[in-house]
Amino acid sequence: MSSPAERYAAARRRAAQASMFPALDEFALDLGFDLDDFQREACQSLERGSGVLVCGPTGAGKTVVGEFAVHLALRGKAAAGDVGTRRKCFYTTPIKALSNQKYHDLVDRYGVDQVGLLTGDNAINGDAPVVVMTTEVLRNMLYAGSSALEGLAYVVMDEVHYLADRFRGGVWEEVIIHLPASVTLVSLSATVSNAEEFADWLVTVRGETAVVVSEHRPVPLWQHMLVGKRMFDLFHDADAARKHDVHPELLRYTRDTVRRLELGEGRSAGPG
Repeated sequence: MSSPAERYAAARRRAAQASMFPALDEFALDLGFDLDDFQREACQSLERGSGVLVCGPTGAGKTVVGEFAVHLALRGKAAAGDVGTRRKCFYTTPIKALSNQKYHDLVDRYGVDQVGLLTGDNAINGDAPVVVMTTEVLRNMLYAGSSALEGLAYVVMDEVHYLADRFRGGVWEEVIIHLPASVTLVSLSATVSNAEEFADWLVTVRGETAVVVSEHRPVPLWQHMLVGKRMFDLFHDADAARKHDVHPELLRYTRDTVRRLELGEGRSAGPG
């Protein structure tokens, strides 16, 4: 006879199987929080087989969509039931620090055996089904025809707005263009301003791509200015920030400071 824990797990599996998005339901059960609408929409598009471009403010939770791509890759491998069948997900970032952080996040969730890391400084478990890497590493793999690309099902491009970077954007563009057609691309960014135009290009080179945009900022962004040795809020409140009305106290202090400097310079110049 099965234990209560086993029966509970079986009930969860049955409920997921009855859903239109069973993989998403399984993934969401272990998150510890409810998905926002934009996260759910993007994940559902992924489970339907579409690529996605997700744009939202910093702190909105875009990386959850990238982590769902990881879940889909690992779930597909397990569902295949064949040790010779591998589905992989590469999670790319623009800098080593982000790669290291994401590697540890994924190890905490999926275990050290399932996750690898490839940067200019580190090579850890590069044959794992999930590998975090800098985008340059993936570009080099593509040009070298690396065997590590076999079974690659998903590529997450975190901070995809680096495509517009003057010096490194070409790397991102080359990766997007040269990835095999069988790979589903997950693009995440907080600063892509021309999302629809960018998505049109993604559709041209990658095929079906859903655009999911969230403008809600769950983590407040407060800007400050240092004038001399005093720190001021740039705006009085959120409404003033929307109108770009600078804090009156900051304006007053700045005018007074400039006036004092001008008077001081006038006195130091002396009689002409």
